[in-house]
Amino acid sequence: MKTQSYRVRGGVVRIAAWHGRSDIASLALRGRGLIAPAVLERLLDRMRADGYQEVVTNALAPAASTAFVDAGFAVKGRLRVLVHELRELPPMSNRTRRARRDERDEILRIDAAAFDDFWRLDDRALRDAARATPTSHTRVSKGELDGFILVGRAATDGYVQRLAVRPDAQRAGLGRTLLNDGLNWLRAHGARRAYVNTQDENDRARTLYETAGFTPLPVGLCVLGRTL
Repeated sequence: MKTQSYRVRGGVVRIAAWHGRSDIASLALRGRGLIAPAVLERLLDRMRADGYQEVVTNALAPAASTAFVDAGFAVKGRLRVLVHELRELPPMSNRTRRARRDERDEILRIDAAAFDDFWRLDDRALRDAARATPTSHTRVSKGELDGFILVGRAATDGYVQRLAVRPDAQRAGLGRTLLNDGLNWLRAHGARRAYVNTQDENDRARTLYETAGFTPLPVGLCVLGRTL
C-alpha cells in the first residue's frame, strides 16, 4: 500500500504497510510534537478503512506514548537509549568505506540476517531511517560486504540509525570497527554527541556500545501496537 503522510502539531505521521504486509500498518510519528487523542482516533479509522487489522508504531519516548496507551496500545518492545560525547575516539580504520547505491539489496539482506522479523528493516524502513535526519551516511565493510552502519546528523546531534553484521562474520571486531568509523564520520561533520538505541534484551549490543564509550540514559523508548 502507498505511504500516507499527515501533519500533526509539531510533527508528521507516516502510515505504510509494515514489512510490506497488507494486514499490518506501520505508524511513524516524526518530530517533537505530540499527537492529540482525537487525531489518533481518526488515523485509526483510516487504517481500518484501508483494510489494516493491526498497527505498530515506531520507537516513542514516554511523553509521545501517552495518547497511544490511552487509545489501547500495548508495549511490543522496549529500547534502551545511550549517548556518546564523541570526545575520545580511535582513528578511522582502513576496513570500511562509503556504501554504493547498487549495494542496497545486499545491505537489506545483511539486516534481515542480523535481526529477527519484528526488528528487521525493509526497503521503505531503511529509507525512512536515512531520511530521519537532514544528513545521513552509510558505511560498509571493505572486501566482503559483511556489515554496514547508517548514521545521521541533525545540527550537533548524531544518531546511529542502524548497525548490522552478518551472523557468520560476527565476533571478529567488525561491528566495533563500523561503529567507530561511523562515530568518526559524525564528529568530522559537526556532531558533538551521538545517540543510539538497542533492544532492551540485547545484551551483546549494549555491551558493544558501552565498551565503545556510550553511557545509558535513564529513560528509554517503546514500540507500541494494537489490533484494529
